[in-house]
Amino acid sequence: MEFVEKRLMERAKRGDRDAFAELIEIYKDKIFQLAYRMVGNRQEAEDIAQETFLRVYANLQTYDESYKFSTWIYRIATNLCIDRGRKKRPDFSLDEQVEGTEGLDWYSRLSSSDKTPEEKVVTQELQETVQQALDQLAPKYRSIMILRYIEDLSLQEISDVLKLPVSTIKTRIHRGREALRGRLQFR
Repeated sequence: MEFVEKRLMERAKRGDRDAFAELIEIYKDKIFQLAYRMVGNRQEAEDIAQETFLRVYANLQTYDESYKFSTWIYRIATNLCIDRGRKKRPDFSLDEQVEGTEGLDWYSRLSSSDKTPEEKVVTQELQETVQQALDQLAPKYRSIMILRYIEDLSLQEISDVLKLPVSTIKTRIHRGREALRGRLQFR
């Protein structure tokens, strides 16, 4: 996949819009999911995903090919999510938190011959519970937990995305897990 992305980036840098469209196709769902898990709101996640691709397009010529494309695009999306969180009004109601998790019900609609309707509901409830716990984490822990356990990035890839030392990533993963464990034990 990395080779394909590199070729597409080379073509996109030369002005090939079809190549850029292919990159969007590869990453649109991943970037939306990352944003949704970080901000907890479907509309904001869509806005962040769109802004991510606009920034990628605007900065094609400055892309450093020594980094993987995925690292670069995840860094842009993560930074946009963190910025959005900083700009968010500090006062919010519990209704808004519940509203922010309404998009998770699509998990229960995934076609699967293995799960019964009851199992789907239990899975959905568990996902909503985990998402609510993630929403309560500080952004510095939330972004790392999502990149590690949901996007399945390596420690080095997370380090590259967030421009933090691997030792800091390990510490934040540990603290993030502890914080999640604490939030999930009280449910």
